Amino acid sequence: MSDIKRNYQKELDTLISKNEKESKVPTLFLHACCAPCSSYALEYLSRFFKITVVFYNPNITEKTEYDYRLSEEKRLISQMPFKNPVKLIEGEYDPQKFFDLAKGLETAPERGSRCLRCYEERLLYTAKIAKEHGADFFATTLTLSPLKNADAINKIGESISKEIDTPYLCTDFKKKGGYLRSIELSKEYNLYRQNFCGCIFSKKTSL
Repeated sequence: MSDIKRNYQKELDTLISKNEKESKVPTLFLHACCAPCSSYALEYLSRFFKITVVFYNPNITEKTEYDYRLSEEKRLISQMPFKNPVKLIEGEYDPQKFFDLAKGLETAPERGSRCLRCYEERLLYTAKIAKEHGADFFATTLTLSPLKNADAINKIGESISKEIDTPYLCTDFKKKGGYLRSIELSKEYNLYRQNFCGCIFSKKTSL
């Protein structure tokens, strides 16, 4: 039996509408890969959720690159206007974790099995923190990129949700012109827009 393609944006719209009718403002722990991807997600979701950004990216190989992306994330949050509060938690930075999970997959193609493991690691970390803080949901900004498979990412999130009993918020931030809006916001806030995910493998393919 083939899977029916899900409309994640429609599901999110339905949830938001339900919460608004019930005057609920849920808490959301949102994994962020970088400021540009965060820009649209935060502008959009902060109207309906109290957000804690979780900056956890052991895939970023170089410390200088990591520090720059983190500083841009902090700057964006400090400068953007939000209806509901947005905070940031910095996860531990340990590139060896990424190299351990990528072992044996060094030559895998971009967006292949190595990347899926990386998404899983970052989502699992975010979910655990969300559960510790009693958050209503966890999610990720990764679904904004046209180069990433939102369906694959959401399936990983839902699997982790069942595993540790913490609700996952399915998204597809590319919808409603989200990616184009992120480009506009990046220009507005003069954000650093990198051309690779951060790991040494993606950097090689971007050269």
